[in-house]
Amino acid sequence: MKRILASLLALAAPAAAQEISSVDLANPLMGTDSSYELSYGNTYPAVAVPFGMNFYTPVTGKMGNGWGYTYDATKISGIKQTHQASPWMNDYAAFELMAMTGPVRLKQQERASWFSHKAEVARPYSYKVYLADYDVTAEVTPTERAAQFRFTFPESDDAHILLDAYDEGSMVAVDPARRRITGYVRNNSGGVPGNFRSWFVLEFDRPFTVTRTWDENGQLRDRRTAEGGHVGAVVSFRTKKGDQVVVKAASSFISLEQAELNLRREVGGDSFDATRTKAKAAWERRFARVEVDDPDLDARRTFYSALYRMLLFPRMFHEIDGRGRQVHYSPYDGKVHDGPLFTDNGFWDTWRAVFPFFALTDPARDGEIMQGLANTYREGGWLPEWASPGYRDVMIGSNSANIIADAYVNGVRGFDVETLYEAMVKNATTSEGRPRDAKGKTIAAVGREGVELYNRLGYVPYGVGIDESAARTLEYATADFSLSRLAAALGKTQDAAKYAAQAQNYRKLYDAQTGWMRGRNADGSWQTPFNPLKWGDAFTEGNALHYSWSVMQDVQGLIDLMGGRDAFVRRLDAIFTTPPLFDDSYYGQTIHEIREMQIVDMGQYAHGNQPIQHMIYLYDWAGAPWKTQFHVRDVMRRLYSAAPDGYPGDEDNGQTSAWYVFSALGFYPVTPATGEYAIGSPLFRRVRMAMPNGRTLTIEAENNAPGNVYVQSVTLDGRAHDKAYLTREALQRGGTLRFVMGPKPSRWASAPEAAPFSMSAPAR
Repeated sequence: MKRILASLLALAAPAAAQEISSVDLANPLMGTDSSYELSYGNTYPAVAVPFGMNFYTPVTGKMGNGWGYTYDATKISGIKQTHQASPWMNDYAAFELMAMTGPVRLKQQERASWFSHKAEVARPYSYKVYLADYDVTAEVTPTERAAQFRFTFPESDDAHILLDAYDEGSMVAVDPARRRITGYVRNNSGGVPGNFRSWFVLEFDRPFTVTRTWDENGQLRDRRTAEGGHVGAVVSFRTKKGDQVVVKAASSFISLEQAELNLRREVGGDSFDATRTKAKAAWERRFARVEVDDPDLDARRTFYSALYRMLLFPRMFHEIDGRGRQVHYSPYDGKVHDGPLFTDNGFWDTWRAVFPFFALTDPARDGEIMQGLANTYREGGWLPEWASPGYRDVMIGSNSANIIADAYVNGVRGFDVETLYEAMVKNATTSEGRPRDAKGKTIAAVGREGVELYNRLGYVPYGVGIDESAARTLEYATADFSLSRLAAALGKTQDAAKYAAQAQNYRKLYDAQTGWMRGRNADGSWQTPFNPLKWGDAFTEGNALHYSWSVMQDVQGLIDLMGGRDAFVRRLDAIFTTPPLFDDSYYGQTIHEIREMQIVDMGQYAHGNQPIQHMIYLYDWAGAPWKTQFHVRDVMRRLYSAAPDGYPGDEDNGQTSAWYVFSALGFYPVTPATGEYAIGSPLFRRVRMAMPNGRTLTIEAENNAPGNVYVQSVTLDGRAHDKAYLTREALQRGGTLRFVMGPKPSRWASAPEAAPFSMSAPAR
């Protein structure tokens, strides 16, 4: 009996010990319960591999609507290839596949089938859904530039797979002998040259019984080709119950031949299951670099869901030619060039934490992205600030400077830094000759709008026809700091001194009477009337209470302006206690960012948008790091979860996710191009991080618990660490970073010399 019992226990042991894969903890539906009026992420379930050129997603919205998938929808019209970076940027190079039985229904709203989230499985590497109206199960799994679709049919004499090539110009050609559909799509939302198109090839694993195409008037015809404003194709089959039709798909921005090469290279003879296994393995390799050991399953789900979002953008826009070399179609000059290119990124968002994460953990990929930026500059003459896929006229600032300088200063190499430095200086010196959009209008988001005035006055003036002037001034000053740091690293001492001086321009907007940053007229007088609760106007998607903290390069200087450490702490505290009142008159409506601040009961703290996300960490500079610790944990606990409403606002290309990932690890990169990370409150009892030099950093949090949010002490490889920051060099050396946590605040790292870097602080 004992032997039998022992055998049974031995058989049960592997199952009991089996852990859920970290990849399967990630929920692609996190943030999808969103709308134009209120964002809990504004995401869609992106089925992809990390940084893949193509994503795939189910479609619940109308063609051309940025909200292509929303959690509260009840019908799905197909699964599409997508390149959407944000609903506000919308999509490009999309096409959609749908399976159905019975009469062919072409229009999205007519062919859409009821579905339930209970019969939907979303993973980073695959998606599966039951289309109830047709008794069909639809699946997709990706590679970098290709995918496999699998449709499981009931018994039917009229089983169909429909290709919708979307509007704005498309072409389809059906080849029954080769069981293929080829063609191109041209749909886009801007940022493309006149010759833009995405070529595609679809290969089916069984012959068609009927072949038809449809024209831009929605007329289904017995023809094998169609070309026009909006065309598509339908291929039909006779199926038995359980029959599966597999479609291998690939695309290219270069040519049909390149699309065929992408298909052969990335899918080839693989089965659907083999491709899915490879896609999952691609995510597992990435996730294995950050192994979380903690009993809180919900927090682990949120962490890996956020990490998944961080590793989607910027997407690769380059392809691999027949010689095995990187080549890319340029959305900047419409030509094909050698080398890498990445796109679909808004640096206003991602410079803050996404790119610092890449620089810390994956400098090889970061260097490749930087080389792609150098290629962009050569091909378009300017750095992008929002690329999708080319220059887009969205947001403000000169934040490309921050990601470039942060990369180089933190040891990232493998890119043409001199070319990028030239591009940064061009941004900082002239606004002439910037690119124009399809209507001939200058793209103001490229370069620095108002840079000549900024360089003459030290600020962008209010009331001269340049919107959001105070926000621009503050962001240009931070970019100047980054420029100065890169100049110093390259031995350009005169430039370093010049741009360091300009990094102090934030002082010109500080109004000592009100205690806030404020718009300033060209004659030096203050903008009047002034309401610090007014959103927009002199600021960008925020008010004076949010943007007054945008002095990442010189927090000590800001502390001095505000009256010292104690006064500074009181000002920080007041952000959380001031009622969430607002003036939305600049917009003429209550934009979703305002509403997201209002409803979370955190006063004026608007974590759902980027300008204030770093503010919590500023207590580290003011001798009150325990307040950073409290608020970091409070925000993670209250505003994030691995649920459809799991974000506090727009996710924005990984930035809001990156805030969570860094904060859960216990530190955050406030100041660019310094290689320092302000310490917060680690969420997990143990994390193992693979560093790029082959070493491992282990982060331990003794006594960690929901109530034990306060750091009592820190050691790094057994040595006491009494600073409120960590350095990139220390983290990349690996070893053990050990926090001791407790239920009450401590005075750890509260001395002035414990504060992170500031331009106005004594050199160390």
